[in-house]
Formats: sequence, structure tokens, C-alpha cells
Amino acid sequence: MTLGAILLGTLAAGIGSVWLAALLSFGALARYTQHMLSLAAGALLATAFMHLLPEAFESAIAVNHLFLVLLVGLVFFFLLDKAELWHHGHEHHHDSVAHPHDHGHGHAHGAAATDAQGHVAHHHPHPRNGPTGQGGGSWAVLAGDSVHCFGDGILIASAFIADLRLGVIAALAVLAHEVPHHMGDLMVLRAGSDSRRAALVKVSLAGAVTMLGGVVGYFLVVPVHDLLPYFLVVASSSFIYVALADLIPQLQTRLGAHQTATQIAWLLGGIALVSTVSSLAHVH
Repeated sequence: MTLGAILLGTLAAGIGSVWLAALLSFGALARYTQHMLSLAAGALLATAFMHLLPEAFESAIAVNHLFLVLLVGLVFFFLLDKAELWHHGHEHHHDSVAHPHDHGHGHAHGAAATDAQGHVAHHHPHPRNGPTGQGGGSWAVLAGDSVHCFGDGILIASAFIADLRLGVIAALAVLAHEVPHHMGDLMVLRAGSDSRRAALVKVSLAGAVTMLGGVVGYFLVVPVHDLLPYFLVVASSSFIYVALADLIPQLQTRLGAHQTATQIAWLLGGIALVSTVSSLAHVH
């Protein structure tokens, strides 16, 4: 029963997020990308603070130990992001040296370096502002995405083992926060190929690794059930970091009153979505 729920949850989060990203990237809903960022941020924060952390703190483990794990998790994801940024910048430096004439068009290069939110560069290695034009980085992106999806699968499995309600919420939260990332992956792959279908298939295969992580997490967590609170805290640190360091900074832009209200509404909608799913799953 639990393994089946994990498989369904990881399938929905891993593959569903890719297909939703493709719909937003290639379909008529591309204009709602910013709304999805707000929704994902609200869902991630609500999942971490309203469900995963309270569940972990109900255990017999000392609260200060759990907070230490939370802190270490946040620092780890920060360092991981820095490592990815360094690697991406190192590749970009070599590409610039290999193509020095590309800098001759100052106005075009400046437009690429500054996104719609006015940031000079985004810390995440996935480009959200357009294709990079470098097809050689496609496999590196897929490899990194696969590793990330594998970790998501383990986290979803941990949540399902703790409680079915938490598992459903965690799967929805992972789906929400993976959409912007997969949109970036599709942009990179689309830049090196004329086939949208090929890009979708490749990213879907990376998303399918979430199921593998779920299966491994199921057999890994069950024998060491006493470590489950730590898994939940690590999951929380991942969600908190992604929301605060990745998604919300993209929302910190100068907008009109109507756009700001809409942005806040979608953020609150993400929180309400998590709360609603939690209530329905609990009743069921």
C-alpha cells in the first residue's frame, strides 16, 4: 500500500512536473510562468512549516538536534548552489574565450545578461530567460536534474512512510517547485535541437528518476525508521531553501498595484492549496 502510494506520488511529481513545464514553456499558458513561481513558493513554505517540521518535532528526538539538522541542510543546499554556479560560470568563461566575437554585439549581450526582473544574473544554473545556444551543456543539465529528482524521490518516500497525508502534500510541493526548474531544462535542450519532442522525452526521463529515488527511499527508510524525523527536516530545509533563495527573489520586482496583488494572491493560493490537500487527505 505504502510503496504503491510512493510510486504514484513520485510519478506525479517527477513526470507531471515535466509535462506541466512543457505546457507552460511551449503552450499558450507561458504567460502564467510568474504566477507559477508564486504558487510554488507558497506551497513549499506551507509544506515545510505547517506539515513536515511539526511532524518531525513530534518525535522523541531533541528539538535542538533537529534544528541543527535544519541549519546544516540549509547550508548544504547553499554550498551545492554555489558549486553549481561556479561550474556554470567556469563553462561560460570558456565559451566566451572560444567565441570572442559574440561580445561585439554589446546591446544583445546586455539584454541576455539582465533578465526581466532586473537581476544581472540568477544564481540557479537553469537559464529562465531564454536559450543559451550551447547544446553541449544539455547532458550536464540532465545529469544534474536526475540527481536532484532522485533526492526528491527519497524525500517523498520519507513523507509517505510518515503519513499518507504528508506524502501527498510533499509530492504536490515537489511537483510545484520542479516546474520552473524543468522549464529551464527544456530551454537548454530546445536551444540545441529543433525538436520539442526530443527535449520533452529527455527531461521526462530525468524526471522519471524520481520514482527510482522513491523506491530506494522506501527500502532505505523502513529499516531505519528512527531516522525518519531527520529525513523530514532535510526535506524541509530543501523546500525552504528553494522557496527563499530561488523562487521568492524572482518575485521581488517593482510591480504595479494590480500585479502585486495578483502575485500575493497566487502565493497565498499555494499555501491554501497545501492546506486544502492536507485537510482532504486527512478526512479521507
